[in-house]
Amino acid sequence: MKSTQSITSTLELKDVHIKKPPKIQLYLMRTIYLLTFISLGIDNWSTIFFPDEQLGALSGVAISFWAAYALLMGFGVRYPLKMLPMLLLQLLYKSAWVIGVYLPARSAGLLNDNLDEFFRIFIIAIIIDLIIIPWPYTYKTYIANFFNFKKSATKS
Repeated sequence: MKSTQSITSTLELKDVHIKKPPKIQLYLMRTIYLLTFISLGIDNWSTIFFPDEQLGALSGVAISFWAAYALLMGFGVRYPLKMLPMLLLQLLYKSAWVIGVYLPARSAGLLNDNLDEFFRIFIIAIIIDLIIIPWPYTYKTYIANFFNFKKSATKS
């Protein structure tokens, strides 16, 4: 009968052997983090510090969220795999926007230039995210043992 310590060591050893993505993929992830950090950061932090007008409650929340999101994407430049959930968030919210905002507006005949512009930007970003995100690593790290509560309890 194995001791608890040896079982825990085996689990930890299995986690250590998750194959990291290739360096080129890490550099591409860093590029996305950096571009997001700069583009969202400049726009949203400048709005927070130098607003043209008083922000409403909802627009203030949105601007504050994007500013914080940009800051966290900056951490991804240094820690690309640790900040991978930020890329997943980006993929999911943009996909949700396409499904929940753009497609219903298109089927109702309510498209305008603003929606079309966001759609083009979001589709390009979704495609890039799908290519850049290291899916085998993501699966092994976040999805494979998602419902294995015994394993996560022993790691805590």
